[in-house]
Parts: sequence; C-alpha cells; structure tokens
Amino acid sequence: MDIWRIRGGKSLRGETDVQGAKNAVLPILAASVLTGCRTGLDNCPDLRDVDGSADILRCLGCRVTRSGRRMYIDSTGELSCSIPHELMAGMRSSVIFLGAVLARCGEAVMAMPGGCELGPRPIDLHLAALREMGAEISESGGNIVCRCPKLRGASINLALPSVGATENIMIAACRADGAMVITNAAREPEICDLAEYLRKMGANIRGDGSSTVVIDGFSPRGEVSHSVMPDRIAAATWLCACASAGGEIKVCGALPEHLVPVTRALGEMGCRLGFCGDGIAISAPSRLRAPRPIATKPYPGFPTDAQALLMAATLKAEGTSVFTENMFESRFRHVPELRRMGAEISTEGRVAIVRGVPKLHGAPVTATDLRGSAALLIAALGAEGETVLHDSGHLRRGYEEPAEVLSALGAEIH
Repeated sequence: MDIWRIRGGKSLRGETDVQGAKNAVLPILAASVLTGCRTGLDNCPDLRDVDGSADILRCLGCRVTRSGRRMYIDSTGELSCSIPHELMAGMRSSVIFLGAVLARCGEAVMAMPGGCELGPRPIDLHLAALREMGAEISESGGNIVCRCPKLRGASINLALPSVGATENIMIAACRADGAMVITNAAREPEICDLAEYLRKMGANIRGDGSSTVVIDGFSPRGEVSHSVMPDRIAAATWLCACASAGGEIKVCGALPEHLVPVTRALGEMGCRLGFCGDGIAISAPSRLRAPRPIATKPYPGFPTDAQALLMAATLKAEGTSVFTENMFESRFRHVPELRRMGAEISTEGRVAIVRGVPKLHGAPVTATDLRGSAALLIAALGAEGETVLHDSGHLRRGYEEPAEVLSALGAEIH
C-alpha cells in the first residue's frame, strides 16, 4: 500500500517533461514477440504496468533489459505459448499478448486479464476477430485456449471502435495469410504508434488513424528501434493539476493535437493555454468557471481516461459542470472519495453533476482505480489542509514518479 500525503494550497510553477505513453508502450511490448527480433525501445516509461509486461515477456522466453528509459527485448529464442494467471491478473492490457503469441506459436493459453474494475469490459471482440481469422477458441480451467497453425486474413467490422481489439487484430494480422481489413477501427494516436512500430518490424499497414485499417504483407526484420510517443493522459493530468492548484506550468513534449478536447475544456474554464512545438503551457485563473457539458467518446472525442481528471479540476469552479460517461459503466467510483473532501457531486447512471464549492478540505481518501487516483491527487492539490491518499499501487501503474514531478513544480507531496 502506498500512502501519499498532499498538503494543498501550493500553486504550481515551472516545467515538466511528459513521460512515454503507457497506452502505447504496452501493445508495442506485446508485439515485440510477433517474430524473433531484437527491439530497442526508447522513451519507455518506468511504470508498474510496464514491469508487468516485462515479466510476461521473460515468462514467454524473451530476454529483457533496461537502462533508464531505454528497454531492450530479444525475442529470438524459442517462445512459450502460455502465460500464467498471476501475470495476467495485474492489468487489463495483458490481453494484448493473445494475438501476438497465437500468431507466433500457433497456440496461446492464458487466463482472463485483470486490471481496474471499471465495469464490464468483455474481450468478446478480440475473440470473435481471432475466430474470423481461423482460430479455435475454448476455455479450460479458467484459461482461454486459442489454436490456429496459420491465421488467415479477413474483413472484420468491429461493433464498436475498441482500442484493444483493434491492436490485437493488427498484431495478429501481420503473420496471417492474405489481407486483413478492419472497419470501425479505433483511431487513437496509440494505434498509430503501434502501426509505426509494426511497419519497422516489416509489416505493410495503411489507414491507421482512420476508421479503416489494412494489413497486407509482412517481411520480418531482425532489428527494430522505436521511440514511444508522449503520454497524452499524463499530460492532461498535469494540466488539470495546475488548473486545480493554480499557477502556471509548461508540459514539455506534450502534443497539442492529441489533447484538443481537454485543452478546449480548460480554456472554457478560464485557463490561458499556449501551444508550441515543444509542449503545452497553462496559466490558471484565481477562480475557474464550469465548462460546457463533457461527454466521453472514442478518439477524437473527449477521452474517458481524462474524465475523472477534469472533474477534479471543476470541483471549485463557479457554476455547474456536467459529465456523461459513455465508455465504461463504473467510471465514477472516485466520486464518493471526492465528496469526502467537500465536493458537491450527484450521479445518476452515466451522468455526474458537479456544483462548484468555494473550497475543498483535506481528508483521508482511498484510490479506486488508475485515473480515479489521479483525480484524488488533483483535488488534493486544490484543497486546504492535508489529504492522505491510500493507494494500492494504482498511481504507479500509469505515472512515472508522480511525487517527484509535482514536487519539482512546487507541490507539497510525500
């Protein structure tokens, strides 16, 4: 259990570098086993989920080493096709190994993935796509067992633009016979980063970033070098933290085009934002105002991962803020903890209504999930007194040295 002590009332000032993207590096690590090759991965964030992926790679038979933000993966040896329950249980994104292992070995055996409890997130789309590609799938002893000596290309229309399913299909399709066409594909920047890595491995991919992705052909290469894109959700976190605490900061390395819905909302709240080639600057007013209603949507809409972050920044805003969560059923689990700090929030189904209060007060709170824990941190920075955040490791799953980042900006956090 991590215990974070945050004393609010300190405005933030200075600059911070944004880390490599968690949601980009994890599928890239899974894809590194697609063929026997050596991968040098730069800007690899130091996160609990990355450590978990590295443990899975080692379990499969890869050699994994790390020096600072550079990770080296050697998957040239014989690959195991089985991942034990204890390694799968830690994170939802572990399911991304399914397509890569199946494509490489002709068989994959793994437990159902774990991760944050955000409501039903079935992997039916992943399994249905692999069946379309020729895989035989069964359950045995709590494990998913997939078998297919050689996957085949297919035309797959996703019922919804699932990021994980799009990634799994893209990875598996690289070693399939024939062309793969994915329609209603996810369009997130992390999809494009994965596609760029797969192209460096020798895949012929086009259409990434659009709703139709085509994979047709694979000429494996023995050496791959790639730098992970900046983390847009980490950047959104520090921008919302400044909005909550007050002050003026610059998030270096953040890409403005990846954060348009978030920065637009912060601008509506009265923050001044500056965009340049090397990052995003924000200056917060003395009193925020409520933004227009926020509704989470697939990219390029407002990201579900930023919903809790912006909500935390609106708690003291003048007026009423409305949040509609369209992606996950249980993404308001942070709300009762924010209420302990004096927030006035009511929820009904997928809608949360925040009525701004003059001040928040520190309180003992408990992290509920990754982005919920970041929301509590953001709220604590804008509260009076000390907040004690009890966290069973959620923050370290997605943020690299959060206390050090915020302390360097002037926050009092231990």
